[in-house]
Amino acid sequence: MAYIIAVFCALMLLWQPTAAFADKRVALVIGNSAYQNTSELRNPSNDASDMTAVLTRLGFQVTDGRDLDKRAMERTIRQFGVALEGADIALFFYAGHGIQVGGQNHLIPIDARLASEGDVDFETLPLSLVLKQMEREAKTSLVLLDACRDNPLARNLARTMGTRAITIGTGLAEVKTGIGTLIGFSTQPGNVAADGVGRNSPYAGALLKHIESPNKDVSGILVDVRNDVLKATNGTQVPWEHTSLTGQVYFHEPAAVPAEASSGPPASPSGRNYDKEMEIAFWNAVKDSKSPVVLKTYLDRFPKGTFAGLARVLMEEADKGTRAPAADPQAGTATPAPSVPVPAAPAKDPRALARALQTELKRVGCDPGSIDGQWGRKAEEALSAFARQTKTTLTSSEASQEALQAVAAQQRRVCALICGGDEMERDGKCVAKPTAARRKPQVVDSVQKRRKEGASSGGMCWSNDRRNMAVVPCSDSSSSGQRAY
Repeated sequence: MAYIIAVFCALMLLWQPTAAFADKRVALVIGNSAYQNTSELRNPSNDASDMTAVLTRLGFQVTDGRDLDKRAMERTIRQFGVALEGADIALFFYAGHGIQVGGQNHLIPIDARLASEGDVDFETLPLSLVLKQMEREAKTSLVLLDACRDNPLARNLARTMGTRAITIGTGLAEVKTGIGTLIGFSTQPGNVAADGVGRNSPYAGALLKHIESPNKDVSGILVDVRNDVLKATNGTQVPWEHTSLTGQVYFHEPAAVPAEASSGPPASPSGRNYDKEMEIAFWNAVKDSKSPVVLKTYLDRFPKGTFAGLARVLMEEADKGTRAPAADPQAGTATPAPSVPVPAAPAKDPRALARALQTELKRVGCDPGSIDGQWGRKAEEALSAFARQTKTTLTSSEASQEALQAVAAQQRRVCALICGGDEMERDGKCVAKPTAARRKPQVVDSVQKRRKEGASSGGMCWSNDRRNMAVVPCSDSSSSGQRAY
């Protein structure tokens, strides 16, 4: 056990804050494919799903949605706005239809019709709605738009507007930004981008290929993306950016400069970007566990984390403790190994524990709301639902190390997915139900019906010529079917 303490002390000496990778990173990812009033797009839903997975691996807290109608888009963007508080880097990726009207860009939900000019204000969402939130809350904002596809809705709208249709542009309009913001378009302003024939669009596919490249900042990555898209589209699509970044921004940690040989452990806390304060909270919750399974949850979440080496040592000790202890020849009884408590790592962010617990609750399907460290009623309800489903006894509904350890130890989904009345489950998420085609009402020809009734019963009926008030046999073709006598 003395070896454990020595390793821990060595690791704590290396626990120095690094400004480049201790930052809070949040992302909003939306992909709209299943448009209800125009043809379905092939790739956006796949693009969003794959981008969410990549950004999660890179340490982003991701708010995501696919095939969202206007109401769902507004709800998702609002959740992202809450998560933005205190963010160092914020990223927004959108794949789907977009439109520019009067030089302003709008994102199109799947239920938009755009039958008239006024529908733009009520059925779409302005890009500025997201951009203003990001620039207000985050130190660095990255916006990546794959929304310049050929848009039948825009053409329909242009036809209804007549001469005013000149305000509707092809593709998206150039966007001017504030300091610390980069906006990347899948093609140059005013042009149309390809949707793609495979799983991803040319632009999203190139992003997914290069975004995890080590030793390259976002500007260098987008140069590689541009070259790939030019090659894939034979030069017809040219990705374009507007940037006012004031420094280099990395998605992936650059390789460390080789240091002089030493007998101490390596100084790199992790091989990827991550939330350092959340790692501390997670470690403090599991470090005292005597279960190798619980200790392994830390390694599963942070395989190259600062305490990875110590976690492995503790796992070995815990595994030994589960075996029969060695017999003491003098006493003739089994003597367990002494237990020495492992000191806790110092935490600086009081919300990190709540943020870690919210992340784990969401992983097991118990929705805590936004992963922002604010422990409110929705988070309490999620923890209570977890306790009921797993029959776990918790001393409190507040965020605690006890609760985090219990949730982290669960390997499967615990809470059932509950979707709204206008939503359905798809790939473990709630998406808007497709609008069912309306059945045409069946029209009954009452005149013909009256004729048949009159003819079957005989007698005289008024004629169709009401001006002359003629009476004809009900079986006559000029009969109105209305009996006279």
